[in-house]
Amino acid sequence: MKDTRIPESEQSKELFAYFGLAVYYCQALEQQLTNLLLLTKLSQGKTPTEADLTDLYQRKLSNSLGQLIKEIQHHFPFSEEETAQLQEVWKQRNHIVHDYFKERIQETFTPAGRSQMLRELKRFKNKACKLEKTLQGYCTELYAKLGLEEEHLI
Repeated sequence: MKDTRIPESEQSKELFAYFGLAVYYCQALEQQLTNLLLLTKLSQGKTPTEADLTDLYQRKLSNSLGQLIKEIQHHFPFSEEETAQLQEVWKQRNHIVHDYFKERIQETFTPAGRSQMLRELKRFKNKACKLEKTLQGYCTELYAKLGLEEEHLI
């Protein structure tokens, strides 16, 4: 029977930390997409009351990254490159969350395998972080356009 204990090296801890960061930035993207969706609807006059806004916000927070990406594309004019980035991050997020360790478990037991996985997770984290900052910038622009303070909606 193969040894399936979790490796205890510092590199293993770093690997799991970057996995956590990858998931964190996916959640940050979900939050920014929710904010952008609400702000876009506000800018179009589609959410007239605060109660409607609160209800919509709560419903959108329970949506998946894929659901949010599909919906926001109908309401916000992303460039082709940004749309491709959103789609790619969504696909990679699903793989990381659902299949990454199932497919790569044996690699976690070798320094070379962990090193490769670290590089992959760092690249993904950096890509998701950059995209989240782009979305945050769009939200900031819409807050200013609507004359709102950012703390008002978040």
